[in-house]
Amino acid sequence: MGEALAGGLSAPPEPETAGASPWALAWRRFRRNKVGVAMLIVLVLIVLSSLVAPLYANHVAHTEPFRSNIDGTTIVNGKVVPVMQDSSTGLGLGVTPIGPTWDPHHYLLGADNQGRDVAARLLYGGRNSLLIGLAAAILTCTLGTIIGLAAGFFGGTVDGVLSRLLDVVWAFPVFLLAICLSTVLATSSYSIGPVRIESGSLVLPIVIIGIVYVPYVGRSVRGEVLSLREREFVEAAIGMGSSSWRLLRSDIFPNVVTTVIVLFPIMIALAIVTEAALSFLSIGVQPPDASWGTIILDGQSLLYTRPTVALAPGIAIVLTVLALNVLGDAVRDALDPRAKHKAAR
Repeated sequence: MGEALAGGLSAPPEPETAGASPWALAWRRFRRNKVGVAMLIVLVLIVLSSLVAPLYANHVAHTEPFRSNIDGTTIVNGKVVPVMQDSSTGLGLGVTPIGPTWDPHHYLLGADNQGRDVAARLLYGGRNSLLIGLAAAILTCTLGTIIGLAAGFFGGTVDGVLSRLLDVVWAFPVFLLAICLSTVLATSSYSIGPVRIESGSLVLPIVIIGIVYVPYVGRSVRGEVLSLREREFVEAAIGMGSSSWRLLRSDIFPNVVTTVIVLFPIMIALAIVTEAALSFLSIGVQPPDASWGTIILDGQSLLYTRPTVALAPGIAIVLTVLALNVLGDAVRDALDPRAKHKAAR
């Protein structure tokens, strides 16, 4: 065997990889990435925690996270105490919400300035933040893939028009464009045929965030398609008389989809951060709905007395975005192991 290898012959494939599909091989490589698997577990736990928000609010904390509870009471160390306590700072005027009790049944993370349970609102806010991030990323990747495929494959006038549209969106600072669109669109109601979109609907931030990040995916897909058009297998398919749609469906798209898959978790992370920024500016998720950004806004006035109100959603955003970014890197390494070696050179 040693002489055969020395003579330039390659070793036979391992039994576990012989005949395996590329997706199966990618999954095996991903499972070997312990950091990527750990971040996937963290992300799953965050998603599951948000999904059980109604169970926590109704059966554990026994609270109404969207109803003001200024005159309410709770139990701390076996004693009944008011949720809004007399201020102990300055002249002692006004009230301060109760701080974290670390008791899951009684205001685990304390209350906000309306006496609402921060822990319950954190879970409900996670549902909306994750939903907006996921839906906006799907919209971004779908539009970006379609535009990138059309621009890169057909070229000419089609490429010129679509590329210029992407350049126009790309030229605006992302947050400035998102703020402008939110300010104009999020304050009115719209009717599209039989469908009516209210001003506070979550559809509006999903559409706005989904559109502003289209160039991130569209330009990447376009560049990949331009490279694929020069490959031998595409030229061979053209020589055999394959139609344009068959080329796109059978030869181009299957080789582009891995790029989109790698970008997808990154787009979710960007959408979550953008939604939090818009909601913090009161032009994203609108009351009575909650998101991590709106909870941070609620805690802005309590930073010196009850910082947990703002810190809890901030930590949730950091953990989620970190998990998504590391997961994106792990997926890239699993789908294209050569990319990691290229980056290291």
